[in-house]
Amino acid sequence: MFRKTGIAVAVFAAISSFQIQAEGYKLFEQSVSSMGNGYAGRGAQITDATLVYSNPAALTQLAGSQFSGGVSLIDAKTNYQNMQAKSANGQAVQGDDYGQNNLTEAVPFLFYADHYSEQLSWGIGFYVPFGLSSDYDNEFVGRYFADETAIQVLSLQPAIGYKLNEQWSIGAAISVNRIAGTLSKYKDHTGLCELGETAINTIFGAPVYNDAYCHSQYEVTGDDIAFGYSLGIHGEPIAGTRLALSYHSQVRYTLKGDSTITNTPITGANVVGNPNFIVVAPQLPAIDLSTGKLASNNLLTEASKLSLTTPASAALSIDQQFTTAFSLQFTAAWTQWSKFQSIDIVSNDVNPSISNNTQLPPNLNAPGYIGYIPEKWQNSWSYALGATYIVQPELTLKAGIAYDENPIPQAQKTARIPTDHRTWLTVGANWVVSEKISLDFAYGYLFTGDVSIDEHEYNVQEQPLYRSNLTGDYSNKAQVLAVQANYRF
Repeated sequence: MFRKTGIAVAVFAAISSFQIQAEGYKLFEQSVSSMGNGYAGRGAQITDATLVYSNPAALTQLAGSQFSGGVSLIDAKTNYQNMQAKSANGQAVQGDDYGQNNLTEAVPFLFYADHYSEQLSWGIGFYVPFGLSSDYDNEFVGRYFADETAIQVLSLQPAIGYKLNEQWSIGAAISVNRIAGTLSKYKDHTGLCELGETAINTIFGAPVYNDAYCHSQYEVTGDDIAFGYSLGIHGEPIAGTRLALSYHSQVRYTLKGDSTITNTPITGANVVGNPNFIVVAPQLPAIDLSTGKLASNNLLTEASKLSLTTPASAALSIDQQFTTAFSLQFTAAWTQWSKFQSIDIVSNDVNPSISNNTQLPPNLNAPGYIGYIPEKWQNSWSYALGATYIVQPELTLKAGIAYDENPIPQAQKTARIPTDHRTWLTVGANWVVSEKISLDFAYGYLFTGDVSIDEHEYNVQEQPLYRSNLTGDYSNKAQVLAVQANYRF
């Protein structure tokens, strides 16, 4: 997904393994007690200190001071097959055309909630709201489009809730968010590797083939810290009917770091008159007299930056009590993925190196650009329905089903983002161990449709570039096992 021209970065698009847990690359794993219901009724159902994130307004309904901490263990698999790739000059790329990406990842969270007064409650939490991770084998046929992708957002959030009256409460929170990401791919040098040793030596009339071009790799890293906020309303207008409306703001980041690329060709145009090289033609690699092989730069480094906005989201939740033992939960949530229209990697270096080529008209055709990918994501909805049954005072059972719309249009599905609409089935339980301690357990299994991709590369004007292409078929599945401990002081 890094384009040849842009050496681009799809690090924030979503995941080919981690991302199949949630809509886009947003994670829901901040509450095991909510997971048991498929996250239905989240923020309306009065559970534990994880309400710091779900809905700060509901903190006013908790009894005393509480602590909740847990971890979700995600096991995800992405199978790919029928993969075919072409280099920039249209040659077939050799490599593995089927395989599997496996991921096992732990997502932790910690929350504490307390009361300042009868009307005012507060809390603080640490959690992971966004994340992705995937890594293809080095021999993957689509290595010019995708290799490693990793991104993680860590958030620290203080929150307050205020009780307006016996029925209604409001709440707000501010989050401090740190984002860090890494993305890599192998570099397609206009098919030099695909030409092969015999063809290159024939073209140059000498044994000058340089195998280093087949091991050229691009990597970009960056990080940033930014602030966001959350708002919430909680009410029980009718006894047994709890309502919640929650909003999490968008967060705007500017990730700054380095773009690096290894083993890039040194063309004749760049070393004309240099006695250490033989220039055959301006557009062809020069011959390095010290090695007798085609010349290459071992490493190029350029400071770069990337703007990214994680989306705003809003949710309406209902927790309806039918009997003292049985209740149903429902949630409808909206996410503003339409803010994610493109990935723009721009030079932030006073002495540019990589962008000297990539910004030119035959490539990305925009000043300072190192990478560009059109995304065109769309706003999406998710829905969840859950049930809760109190078997006895010490044991509560839960179940849920959830459906997440995929925000990625078919034309933008790529090897880094091979996902479709998702359906979750979950079960859970709460066990009261003692007067102060309780445990939550949950398990979820994800179903998703098969996905076909047809990737190309584009300049900043979104005009097709070169003849490079990647096609193939994907199927995804995932399961999550989670545990949470709660302590009432």
